[in-house]
Parts: sequence; C-alpha cells; structure tokens
Amino acid sequence: MIGKLTGTLLEKNPPQILVDCHGVGYEVDVPMSTFYHLPATGEAVSLLTHFVVREDAQILYGFGTAAEREAFRQLIKISGVGPRTALSVLSGLSVAELAQAVSAQEAGRIVKVPGIGKKTAERLLLELKGKIGADLGLPGAAAAVGDAAGDIQQALMALGYNEKDAAAALKALPAGVGVADGIKLALKSLAK
Repeated sequence: MIGKLTGTLLEKNPPQILVDCHGVGYEVDVPMSTFYHLPATGEAVSLLTHFVVREDAQILYGFGTAAEREAFRQLIKISGVGPRTALSVLSGLSVAELAQAVSAQEAGRIVKVPGIGKKTAERLLLELKGKIGADLGLPGAAAAVGDAAGDIQQALMALGYNEKDAAAALKALPAGVGVADGIKLALKSLAK
C-alpha cells in the first residue's frame, strides 16, 4: 500500500522515526542499520517501506535499501517470525552478514541477535536457504559441494546429532560426495 516515503525527518527515537510528508507525519519503525545512516533531523529523507496491518495496529516499517526491505519480507514469511523479530535480526546483522550466515548455515551468528533462540535460528537458516545469499556462493561445482555439505549437516542435525558431531562427521567424508551417499557415510562414521 505505502511503498516509499520521502519527506523531512522530524524526530529520531530508535527504533522509530517521524517523517513529515507534506504536512502528514508518519511514524516509521526502522532497523538500526537504517537508523545509523539517517540524515540529521530537519533534513530530507527517503525510505522504502513495508506496511503491516494487524487487528490492533497499523505499522509502517522503513528501510534505507531495497535489499533490507526484501530481507525483511523474506523473514516475516517464516512461521514464528513477526515484524519485530525481523527488525531485530536486521538491527543485529547487515543483509550481507545475514546472507553469509544463511549460505554457510551458521546458526551461531543468528543466535547472537537478541530475541532469537537456537530453534528459531535453525528455522531461519532452513527457510531462507536459496532465498537470501544465493548469489554469494562459489561458482560451479564448488558451490554444489558446499551445498551438499550443508545439506548433509542439516540432515544429521535433524536426526538428533549436535552441531559438533555433525561437523566432525563432515570432515571425514571424501571430497565431492553427494548428499545421499554423504549422509550414509556420515551415519556409519557416527555409529562407530
């Protein structure tokens, strides 16, 4: 509904700002990554926005870049992740850092964000795989091998092995192994 706001920045009270657009003041919630790049109060500002309508509120979220807004939209599609949590993730990690964490399947980086537990972080990594950070992968077969290793590790963790054991099993696998064969070999090595 409201895709972009351009006006005068009147107030800055993190994480909310007030933007005057021709006499109408819009309260906009922004991630800290956007907040740090805002101009001084009284100056012109332009933000891409995402409008959320709930039963009890109508909230406008603002972003300095299209990548931030797209990451926010991908985050809120995930079950159990609302706009506040998505804003928190984008305040704790830049879009590039989030993309790297997703590409490398590093739950540890996401857990550092306040309000994100281990299960939520793992769900984020699973749901965002291929949607954020796909362009950061290595070209050709190297990316496929990296993806296979990530898939094997995810499968092992889904079967109840902890991250440390799964990573140790991955190191023992031959280079270039496929996902199905890799899971079988990793399970054999873990069963010893």
